[in-house]
Amino acid sequence: MIEVTEKAASELKTLLEQEDKSDLALRVFVAGVACSGIQYGLALDDEVSEDDVTMESNGIKLVMTKDIEKNFTEGSIDYIEDENGKGFLIRNPNAGGCGTCGGCH
Repeated sequence: MIEVTEKAASELKTLLEQEDKSDLALRVFVAGVACSGIQYGLALDDEVSEDDVTMESNGIKLVMTKDIEKNFTEGSIDYIEDENGKGFLIRNPNAGGCGTCGGCH
């Protein structure tokens, strides 16, 4: 199961309320593939298709395709703030790396 941390859930709920879109789900999608493995993205979505899997964590509804759910069975969505900025961070311990760039360790 993917956990939405309390901090990420709080930020998302605030964002949804500000935009008056509390009924939307958070869609997890594949944004690309890099040396560090699959890169995921997030988007607000109001549509769920028959190919989607839905789940809920800390009051946030998550939506993703069945293909993504197979490879993203555990992990987290967090919200971080540091000297480099702030934003949502997706962690998938199963993403792995391809090992082709020679610089990944």
